[in-house]
Amino acid sequence: MRLTVAPLTPERWPDLEAIFGARGCSIARGCWCMAYRLSGSRESLPPGVTHAQANRAALKALVDAGNPPGLIGYRGKVPVGWVSIGPREDYARLKRSAVMKPVDEQPVWSIICFVVPAERRGQGVAQALLKGAVAYARKSGATLVEAYPVDKPARSHDDFMWFGAKSMYDKAGFTEVVRRKPQRPVVRLKPV
Repeated sequence: MRLTVAPLTPERWPDLEAIFGARGCSIARGCWCMAYRLSGSRESLPPGVTHAQANRAALKALVDAGNPPGLIGYRGKVPVGWVSIGPREDYARLKRSAVMKPVDEQPVWSIICFVVPAERRGQGVAQALLKGAVAYARKSGATLVEAYPVDKPARSHDDFMWFGAKSMYDKAGFTEVVRRKPQRPVVRLKPV
């Protein structure tokens, strides 16, 4: 699938809301791609504010500050998917993850999740987003891109595939560098 892939900017925020609001994206509506950006216990929320609302506000603040936390894929002018990517240090939770903790001291950009509405799945959207993410990382100065895919012999439920399938990364030229859990490798690619 050919997509135009563009950084999430304040002007594109409504497009992200459309993706997260689509059928099949309920997990994204709760997380707002903040789960791996935060680490440790969180402050109590003001009365009446849900974690989903706080996460949405936190992601919007990143976007409004001029720090694109990921990319949106478009088919024509229609937003069809999202990928969260950025320097590893943007994702505080990775430091204490048993599966995704640093492999070494090399600076990497991390791909954390994909969100593709149910009606767009199986059309190559995530693969196109991955290609766009690698290109974006390269243009942003990354020398190594890292990801944490799922590697299971049978098909997993779509709701649990936000990291992407290892086979997708294999097709894109990523190489496994470590496997700390049987179904969760760490893969890397040097963007060319």
